[in-house]
Amino acid sequence: MKKKMILSMAGMMVFGFAAGAGLMLNDQAYLSIKGVISGGGTNNFVTGNPGGIQQMDIQGMDLETALIAVQSQRANLLDSQLKSQLESINNRNKLISDLNGLITASHEALANSVQGGFAYKSNDTVNRLYDNRVIDSKKTVFKSEEIRTIIEKLKGKVDSLNSSQQMDMLRMQSLTNKHNEAFDVMTNFIKKMQDSRSSIIGNMRN
Repeated sequence: MKKKMILSMAGMMVFGFAAGAGLMLNDQAYLSIKGVISGGGTNNFVTGNPGGIQQMDIQGMDLETALIAVQSQRANLLDSQLKSQLESINNRNKLISDLNGLITASHEALANSVQGGFAYKSNDTVNRLYDNRVIDSKKTVFKSEEIRTIIEKLKGKVDSLNSSQQMDMLRMQSLTNKHNEAFDVMTNFIKKMQDSRSSIIGNMRN
């Protein structure tokens, strides 16, 4: 009788951990794991959803393993998002650097007087201006007003990218916090499960 009571208490404790961990997961994942606990069968899946959790078969898993698997997948997803966000920030930084280089080259072009107007020192600079949709044609001679317009367009692009970069950095910080939180939740859950096992074993020995 005493053993049955202990096992019943253990089951309640495990379900409590599942409920708590379920708050950290998406509803789909929690409902799938809850189905296993309530006797709905083990052929449950954590399915794909807009949050990015991939399909996972939890058949044959115990509760602890299923919860850790789902939380681990969430941490891996956040890790992937972090890498993607970092790549986006690096690419934007490179583009800002390139545009600033074009601004410098445009100022230099205003000092490079040629017959009929002004010219960039390199055809590659003209190609880059065209590729960035700052100019409509790859001509070699420009009027001073045209180059000043080019400089203003370039500055506008840089300002826009800098504004986007600030938002990217905020999102990067948010993803970093969520990433750390996911690993903390998983670590704390494992520790609580270990503590519960030790407590149950200690009660059974008494």
